[in-house]
Amino acid sequence: MNIKEAKKIIVSLSKPDKMPGFAYGIPAAECKTGAKLRLIPNSVCAGCYALKGNYARFPAIVQAQYKRLESIQDPRWVEAMAVVISSQAVSKHKVFRWHDSGDVQDLDHLQKIYSVCRLTPGKRHWLPTREAWIKDHLTDKPNNLVIRFSAPMVDQRAPESWPNSSEVVSSGASCPAAKQDNECRDCRACWDASIKTISYGKH
Repeated sequence: MNIKEAKKIIVSLSKPDKMPGFAYGIPAAECKTGAKLRLIPNSVCAGCYALKGNYARFPAIVQAQYKRLESIQDPRWVEAMAVVISSQAVSKHKVFRWHDSGDVQDLDHLQKIYSVCRLTPGKRHWLPTREAWIKDHLTDKPNNLVIRFSAPMVDQRAPESWPNSSEVVSSGASCPAAKQDNECRDCRACWDASIKTISYGKH
């Protein structure tokens, strides 16, 4: 499969301003657990950033996200994602983020992500999630993928039972982005499996 064919299948990648590389976003409105958490005050999904700002301001972004979501059902999606992630323009960045918007939809989706990671061993992948059921499938996880489960409520400690996790706090965040123009810059903690928990500042 050539890069032109692959790009047509996956629609596009996203390139968040703060990130050191590319990402892949699908509609936050289609999050399974997130859709429930958005209705709960002081949850990490209340006031979701991916449902406002540029994500909501430009219809083309939302349209692309829904096309990406639909494309996951294409039997060529895994190969196409691997081809694009391995392309010269993307591969110069050593890290990749899954879901700057949206979340894992089901087990089939998760297994496809695992397959993409295995086909791109030179890339460090990071997948933040609110989907607790994924913990039952961590034994299948590729070594170059870090999955961080997020504590559902602001100022709630991340669960110890997950190898890697994250939490949102009102103060004392370990993520340095807030102090450096909301950018990762040279920080790669989210992709580092040796760092058990990362705390992000409340938006």
